[in-house]
Amino acid sequence: MAARLRLYNTLTRSKDSFVPIDPENVRLYVCGPTVYDYAHIGNARPIIVFDLLFRLLRHVYGTEAVTYVRNITDVDDKINARAARDYPGLPHNEAIRVVTGKTEEQFHADIRALGVLMPEEVNEAGKAPRLVEPRATEHIAEMRMIIERLIARGAAYVAEEHVLFSVAAMQNLPNVPQYGAFSKRSLDELLSGARVDVAPYKRDPMDFVLWKPSGPKDPAWPSPAGIAAPGRPGWHIECSAMSWKHLIQAFETRLSCSDPTAREIFDIHGGGIDLVFPHHENEIAQSCCAFDTPRMANVWMHNGFLQVEGEKMSKSLGNFFTINELLQDWPGEVLRFNMLRTHYRQPIDWTVKGLEESEKTLDRWYDLAGRGEAAFLSDHIVEALSDDLNTPKMLAELHALDGQGAHAELGANLRALGFLLEGAEAWKARRQASLGVDSEQVEALIAARKDARAAKNWAESDRIRDELAALNVVVKDNKDGTTTWEVAR
Repeated sequence: MAARLRLYNTLTRSKDSFVPIDPENVRLYVCGPTVYDYAHIGNARPIIVFDLLFRLLRHVYGTEAVTYVRNITDVDDKINARAARDYPGLPHNEAIRVVTGKTEEQFHADIRALGVLMPEEVNEAGKAPRLVEPRATEHIAEMRMIIERLIARGAAYVAEEHVLFSVAAMQNLPNVPQYGAFSKRSLDELLSGARVDVAPYKRDPMDFVLWKPSGPKDPAWPSPAGIAAPGRPGWHIECSAMSWKHLIQAFETRLSCSDPTAREIFDIHGGGIDLVFPHHENEIAQSCCAFDTPRMANVWMHNGFLQVEGEKMSKSLGNFFTINELLQDWPGEVLRFNMLRTHYRQPIDWTVKGLEESEKTLDRWYDLAGRGEAAFLSDHIVEALSDDLNTPKMLAELHALDGQGAHAELGANLRALGFLLEGAEAWKARRQASLGVDSEQVEALIAARKDARAAKNWAESDRIRDELAALNVVVKDNKDGTTTWEVAR
């Protein structure tokens, strides 16, 4: 099965067979949220996509053979501004902890509703964790270590209490990729297309910050490179540090691969397409120069952009939605299903019509397949997902199971994919309650309508149907003589 898994690799711009460095220790890193505000629905896309990849890898290689790291960025200027705005009466560092703590807690609640696997579901006591959510502030020592290595190799320099990565110096180092090779653009193209911070202490406009001095109210740590003033890390260095800590250092004595040069490289790095440049380009530059490697990760996967009703999501257009806002109106599984209807690399148009169609499908599948407990992936589902997470093909295979009447198998696959989490009765009851439907009243009206039909009182039968319609209830008379009903939005 492993040989059939093919993934599109941004590094090669091709769909390649996935060959892990060590099949007993497959390692995945995905850039996570910056915890200063509610995550928006665009943020949900990589969370759902790479949760699905994690599930697939666990199926192919074994639940004990896959480690997934998704980080939490909890040091950032946006966090500082939010803390000052919302908690002016608290000491600033305390206010920051309140903001990041509350936001992270809300983020976890939101993605749990989306059917995303959580550490407590995956990790077992006494065993190495397989799902890790590191915080940036817990990895300052690793960031300083990488910065010191970059300075020692001549790839970074100190200027006015900043440490900056030198793009020009990287071009002269052996065994590392050229800057811009990942995003497939020359330095001139990168410079003309980037929003470059202009600063007098930079040797080159393309150089980027690894460490910067902290203001009086900013969070601060002892600086590297002999800088006396306390400071804080730049954005890009965080992911290099956290991926190294949990996917390289943590596996120093566990990898069984024979190639020693692969020990500073991990298998898959993921994120949104907007991170290709500058974030991922800069991650590669830092990690490769610090550890003298030709690659940071063997495979790079990026999900496409999300727009809403055909337009770019924007607060000014009134079409900016957080996950939490959408969960007030739609079950989390509907959001998950709707996200997976589009292949992860393609742009997705998020529409109310799409949500309604997704909800209708899940209503049916909960009714038909929501009462079992088994959870497994059938071969034809795995085959679809093994073709670069082909979720449209996956959903077609699920519909085929429905059409064949294989509802037990359908339910098992859905549970393994992060659906049918509530049970059929709980799903139906919650759906009815959310739309203000009194199920006892509906059942009484249906019974009265059945009596009217038995008495051939068609006028009364039609009147009751109209009363049900006014309650947003759609009635279906089945060929076997039974009557079923569902709530219409």
